[in-house]
Amino acid sequence: MFTIDQIKQAHSKVKSGADFPAYVQDIKSLGVRSYEHYVSDGHIEYKGENNFSVSADAKWQPMPIADEGSADALKHALKIHQQGQTDYMTFCKQSAEAGVNVWIVDVVKMTCIYYDKAGNEMVVEAIPVP
Repeated sequence: MFTIDQIKQAHSKVKSGADFPAYVQDIKSLGVRSYEHYVSDGHIEYKGENNFSVSADAKWQPMPIADEGSADALKHALKIHQQGQTDYMTFCKQSAEAGVNVWIVDVVKMTCIYYDKAGNEMVVEAIPVP
């Protein structure tokens, strides 16, 4: 079983999107199998084995999510974030503007899938192993 404090400790090492693959490995070692990050307020639901889950509270006041998703805008935001050009909050704002409602990270399959408000897949990324 893992705790929100353990996850926060792992996340404290993340300075930009370039650090994301190492973060995923860290939380995987804690027993996290997947998590759902809700862009509107930043709350996250972490899931482990045997239906174990914990939730992290909202991180900011709710922000609007664009009604229509733009995969191209999201791909651009991802590219510059992964290059270390933007911080986490900027990436979240750009994701909301691109129409991302939630992203789901599967640490077993090493994927991150971004979904719009209607639940449509916008972008599927393979997470590199550091």
